Amino acid sequence: MTVSPHDIAHVLSEALPHMQRYDEEIVVVKYGGHAMGEDDLAKSFARDIVLLEQTAINPVVVHGGGPQIGDMLSRLGIKSQFANGLRITDAATIEIVEMVLAGLINKRIVGFINEAGGKAIGLCGKDGNMVLARKASGSMIDPDSQIEKIIDLGFVGEPESVDITVLSQILGRDLIPVLAPLATSKEGVTYNVNSDTFAGAIAGALKAKRLLLLTDVSGVLDKSKNLIKQLSSDEARRLIADGTISAGMIPKVETCIYALEAGVEGVVILDGKVPHAVLLELLTDHGAGTLMTR
Repeated sequence: MTVSPHDIAHVLSEALPHMQRYDEEIVVVKYGGHAMGEDDLAKSFARDIVLLEQTAINPVVVHGGGPQIGDMLSRLGIKSQFANGLRITDAATIEIVEMVLAGLINKRIVGFINEAGGKAIGLCGKDGNMVLARKASGSMIDPDSQIEKIIDLGFVGEPESVDITVLSQILGRDLIPVLAPLATSKEGVTYNVNSDTFAGAIAGALKAKRLLLLTDVSGVLDKSKNLIKQLSSDEARRLIADGTISAGMIPKVETCIYALEAGVEGVVILDGKVPHAVLLELLTDHGAGTLMTR
């Protein structure tokens, strides 16, 4: 399909009020899911992030890497175990996690953004003590006794505090930070942090205008599997209580509520496999997922 120059001009004109709304604002984008593994989608995502920066928006990218970590552990003969969706991370595993997240994936995304004309800088929560974490506690229901058991997750952490000093030096200077969800403790222990939780903590500390959680689903669905376009925190809690929001969507929505309470204006859960999902959400009237607000 050929798009006429007039149509292109019309689309750009329609985007103006949205550009003005986000002018000089911070937008944190959590980039994850299986879209990360496809070069075409990754390059498209990188171009969209560069476009945001060129329109005077300050994007911060936080990435995950679960599938890639799993692939590397399999190649090295290290078996993965999970408890409630969190990877149990022993001493051997945390070394691989750090190598894949802060090395392979982080620099791949940085490379794509730079290739698209941006200036990306790859960091993790350990840099400048950006994110201090504490050991996360885990539990699961024993299938035989149906009794909740406490699980030692190993080197899995949850954010305790965020220092935005390093990010404050980067944002607003034509630079795009790309963050791997690794953190250190006060004792200097490296922890693997869930990327949604990490992004929520970063967005809250930065008082971001928007936090976008790019996932493998279109957003929050009602009981009829239709997309819910907008939710308040209270409505989200009710949907968790009545079972409408369930399974893996619960921690994502809880991250949204946490980020909103920390000062983020709005959080969006959207499908990262949709081409230009970030631009659709921020720069059009259409939107692309579920918007949660206070």
